[in-house]
Amino acid sequence: MSGESEFVRDLAVLMSAAGLVAVVFSRLGWPKVIGYIIAGVVLGSHTFGGSMLARPSSIGTIGQLGVVFLMFAMGLSFSARDMRRIRVVALPAAVLDTAVMIWLGYIAGTRVFGWTPAASLFLGVAICDSATTLLAKVLDEIGWSSRPFAKYVLGTSVCEDIVCVGMIAVATGFAQSGAVSAGSFAASLGHLAVFFLSVLVFGMVFLPRLLRSVDRRQDDEALLLTIVGACFFVSFLAYSFDFSLALGAFLVGLVGSASEVRAKLARLVEPLKSMFAAVFFVSIGLLVDPSALWSHAPAILFVSAVILVGKTVNITLASLAAGTDVKTAVQSGMSLAQTGEFAFMVAVLYASVTGGPGDGSFLAIAIGSSLVTTVLNPLMIRLSDRAGDLVEARLPARAHDALATYRAWIAKIFASEGSRAYGEFKAAAIRLCVYAVLMIAVSTGCSLLSRNDYGSLSAFFERNDDMFFFALANIFSLVLLPLVVAAARALGGAVADLLVSEDEPSRWRAALRQIAKFVAVASAVALFFVEWTMINIAITPSRGWTPWIGAAVLAVAGALGWRLFVKAGRRATDRFHEALTAEERLEVLERTRTAASPAVELPRFSLDAASPAVGLTIGALGVRAKTGATIVAAYRDGKLVRNLGPDWELQVGDTIVVLGEPHQVAALKDLFGVTA
Repeated sequence: MSGESEFVRDLAVLMSAAGLVAVVFSRLGWPKVIGYIIAGVVLGSHTFGGSMLARPSSIGTIGQLGVVFLMFAMGLSFSARDMRRIRVVALPAAVLDTAVMIWLGYIAGTRVFGWTPAASLFLGVAICDSATTLLAKVLDEIGWSSRPFAKYVLGTSVCEDIVCVGMIAVATGFAQSGAVSAGSFAASLGHLAVFFLSVLVFGMVFLPRLLRSVDRRQDDEALLLTIVGACFFVSFLAYSFDFSLALGAFLVGLVGSASEVRAKLARLVEPLKSMFAAVFFVSIGLLVDPSALWSHAPAILFVSAVILVGKTVNITLASLAAGTDVKTAVQSGMSLAQTGEFAFMVAVLYASVTGGPGDGSFLAIAIGSSLVTTVLNPLMIRLSDRAGDLVEARLPARAHDALATYRAWIAKIFASEGSRAYGEFKAAAIRLCVYAVLMIAVSTGCSLLSRNDYGSLSAFFERNDDMFFFALANIFSLVLLPLVVAAARALGGAVADLLVSEDEPSRWRAALRQIAKFVAVASAVALFFVEWTMINIAITPSRGWTPWIGAAVLAVAGALGWRLFVKAGRRATDRFHEALTAEERLEVLERTRTAASPAVELPRFSLDAASPAVGLTIGALGVRAKTGATIVAAYRDGKLVRNLGPDWELQVGDTIVVLGEPHQVAALKDLFGVTA
């Protein structure tokens, strides 16, 4: 039989098996993904002593098309408008869950299984993402799509998809170099950033307009070929730059989601996605060795437990911190405690970039744990309703009151967007995030540098390079501590301003401000030490008492040099704050000069009693955000008042001096209800 005939026969066998599985699993109401993988296991060479396919490798090649269409459809389903509505919950939960799960996977790989750093990083990436398509399908089938927690879990899962696509690119660079190195890390991040931004910028400029032009001709075939051609072209570019096909396909999907023909594209691509996705999952089953799954059953169950417990705790705590109620947080955590097709793609990608699965342990553990959590996910979602009620019922009354007060505070913070206190809160939070990223970047770089060979420079340094870079990373973290404390204090002051209003009785106001400030500062500093501990668990050399000796040396150095660190930290904080606020300060100065210049006649208008703006502050009205105009001054009782802040309350008879373009001034008049 010729090669072409063998391929046709294999494809016929595979599609027939996939069709049979789809019918059976659809009738039973089970996820078809599991059925496709089982079909691949049955057809593969590991089950009955020989493969039922003549050329399984060719099927694997076609299966890569499934990756392209799956990731394209995932990007196409992204809605920036919907994400803006739930960003307060979805984005922090996704970032926290992704970071912690990658860390847990890396620790499990290096410390428990004894794998290489590259393989451990791939395990972390494989278990960090939840299956968006599986979630949407299960929620739709049980009729829970309209429940409050559904929009949060789907939004969080989409955010995780975006983060994990980038992590795949970074992990691929690590694996292709054969080891984790500082050079590969920097190159992967740099290339990823350039490629990501280039595709998004050029794609947003050209592709939506091209798709709109093609759609005007009412030719669905031309529209489908246009988007599929763009998808494969960008996927090929990604592959040429040593990224995965998934990255290019996902980016084209993101660009397509911004076009006016998004719904039509999703409808046209759906049959292709269903067909090639089935081939992809069957090709995964061809790689699965049931005996390997059985032999690695303890490791699979361990990783599955890490996924179930880790993601449930991460999402629940993050949702509570974002201001959701207890039941919604518990349901979100239990619903996202799974991995799906993303883990399969990571497992296959690892096998391809490393030249094969090696002893099969990574492939078996990644796929096995994903299968376990996928099968359990519908049950977890159904149990989440009862679990949420149970947790709410068992929660002490004091905890209920504390959470209710906290949710009210969170709602008040975001309702104050545009005020001076909110601006200070946002600036301090950004600074803390920058410090957190710096700690991770420096410690990662030190860990990577410690794995290089320095034998040609110094034999002593080669023997102790891990301790040197471990100490260097910790000294940098120690230097950052004063910066973190300063930013935490600024954050605490802003939180106190946001949460404690002037309406509070004066005897309680000071105490409430101190409590709010203390909680905010303590939380920020505690998170710093939690991150520091997590970093040290990952990078501490395992050489008996040596790490403890190094920790003692660091403690002594910190105690002796603390004043120096504090002084350097304050100086760096001041400079950092000046850099962040430089543009704002220049803008305020320019407004003041313009308003004070007698040669410039700026638009102005007066407020009467019918104006809806009377009695409200500039910050509460969101003047700049809603109109683009700026109120630079006001006349009240014949006196000119300049440099109005967001807390300036408008009154009847105020004459407002405005800086802005004509359409911005017109928008401001509409906002204030001014007709003259």
